[in-house]
Amino acid sequence: MTTFHLVRHGPTHEKAFVGWRDVPADLSDTAAIARLNAGLPETALLISSDLTRAIQTADALAPGRIRLPHDRNLREFDFGDWDGRIFSEAAATHPELSRSFWETPGDVAAPNGESWHDVALRTARTLDRLHADHTGADIVVVGHFGMILTQLGRARAQEPAQTLAQKIDNLSVTTLRRHDRGWDIPRINHIF
Repeated sequence: MTTFHLVRHGPTHEKAFVGWRDVPADLSDTAAIARLNAGLPETALLISSDLTRAIQTADALAPGRIRLPHDRNLREFDFGDWDGRIFSEAAATHPELSRSFWETPGDVAAPNGESWHDVALRTARTLDRLHADHTGADIVVVGHFGMILTQLGRARAQEPAQTLAQKIDNLSVTTLRRHDRGWDIPRINHIF
C-alpha cells in the first residue's frame, strides 16, 4: 500500500484564475505550517509541482524528509487564455464555454488550456510512477486544487462534476491510499 498525502499549497490571495502563472504562496501563518508539518509522517518522501507556490510550501515541510525532484505533471490546470483573468472576464468573452467548464467538466478546456481529463491523466501518470517506484511509502505531494480533485475523483471512481463540488482548502491534506484492491480515502480536505 502506498499512501499519498496530497497537500494544497499555501494561499496566493489571487482573485483571478491562477493555473500555470507562477505566483508565490503566502506562508506567513507559521502556526498553520507547523500544525501541517506535525500532522504529516516524519519519514515521508516529499515531492511538489514545479510552480513556485508549491515549491515554497514543500520547502517549509522539507526538513527531515527526503525530497524528490519537482514534477511539472503535478501542476494546476493550465487555464490558457483565462489565466490571470477573473471569472466574469472569462464569462464575458466565452459565456457558454466558461459555464460548461465548471458545470460539465471532463473534456471541456479553456481556450489554449487543459481539460479535467488532461489534468487527471498527467497527474495519474506521476502518482502511478511514484507508486511503482516507492510501493509502501508515505509520500507527501504538494500541489494544487485541480490536481488534488482529479485524483480524488479517480480514487472515488466519480464523475468530474461531482468531484468538482468538493472543497479543497489551502494547506489542507487529502490522503489517498493505493493498494491492490483499489483506493481508500481516509481524509479529505483536512486542516491540522
